[in-house]
Amino acid sequence: MKRLLLAGGGHAHVHVLTALAREPLPGVEVLLVTPFARQMYSGMLPGWVAGHYGEDQIVIPLPALALAAGVQLIDGRIAGLDANARRATLADGRVIDYDLLSLDTGPVMDRDAIPGAREHALFLRPVEHFVRLFETLLARALAEPLDLAVVGAGAGGVEIALALAWRLQREGAATRVSLVAGADGPLAGFAEGVRQPVLRALQRHRVTLLPHTCTAIEAGRLTLSNGTRLACDVPLLAVGTSAPPWLQGSGLALDECGFVATGATLQSTSHPEVFAAGDVATRMDAPHPKSGVYAVRAGPPLALNLRRALAGGALQPYMPQARTLYLLSTGRRHAVASWGPWATSGRWVWWWKDRIDRGFIRRYGGSA
Repeated sequence: MKRLLLAGGGHAHVHVLTALAREPLPGVEVLLVTPFARQMYSGMLPGWVAGHYGEDQIVIPLPALALAAGVQLIDGRIAGLDANARRATLADGRVIDYDLLSLDTGPVMDRDAIPGAREHALFLRPVEHFVRLFETLLARALAEPLDLAVVGAGAGGVEIALALAWRLQREGAATRVSLVAGADGPLAGFAEGVRQPVLRALQRHRVTLLPHTCTAIEAGRLTLSNGTRLACDVPLLAVGTSAPPWLQGSGLALDECGFVATGATLQSTSHPEVFAAGDVATRMDAPHPKSGVYAVRAGPPLALNLRRALAGGALQPYMPQARTLYLLSTGRRHAVASWGPWATSGRWVWWWKDRIDRGFIRRYGGSA
């Protein structure tokens, strides 16, 4: 019997599970290894922080999907991979051999990229860990004035800073929120039509914008690139993500940043029995930003090609879209939409985003 190992419960793999429930793979043992029994949908995390959703509304329960698909769910985390031997090692030492491997584990945050971050910061990833600690942070912020700083001003950092500021102001907290944005400012690389309404929202929610980077974190303060020491009770890190360290030495071909190098069929460029999708992978033939939108879109072609590879059939090339729709929430029930150079904003954009996000959760068995 052949064995298909699904590593990670990311956006693409939830679609693979749904496809397997509709049409099982005869004569194939399918395993799903994930450290979390649910997927916390990152696209709705800012809405949860802002208080627009309950926790149960932003999760996809993986055990139910696995059960429906006839997939064995293994509680564990990949810690090592020998692609030449077709063998994965879990953090607890268990070893799993496979015939076909699909990686959708997502990226990680480098906890040592900023000195002191590991000891003093709250990281946005893994999302499960952030969610578990956020309620404690919120209770503390409501009980006493705090200085909070979000470090990193990409889409994730901006959305979290705005959600925090909105939630705390609405609940009457005296806590102050800052955004450490670097010299390029918030949403560097986005069109001005996106940046301007976001800058207005930051001003409206009284988020202090700091045009510096964070160089060190200590208990109670940050050190910025201009030498300033900023009072900070809780730093929230939303800095760029990195490739999982266990990919080094795996034998797989990697890009210059350490992510799995893949081609048009979502296969590894060095090991055709290994597939990868989502933020853990880089399309060498069609580079695109690492975002949840592309991970979701990769689900159907990944499910198809896994099925064909196991059956010995011809694989289907997949070309990701050249541009994608971004919907960024701005704290209150308001959002900004962008499609290439086009952008617009308003309450109606938030309702549009809300409908898309809830639909995604319901599609995979959640209760949004």
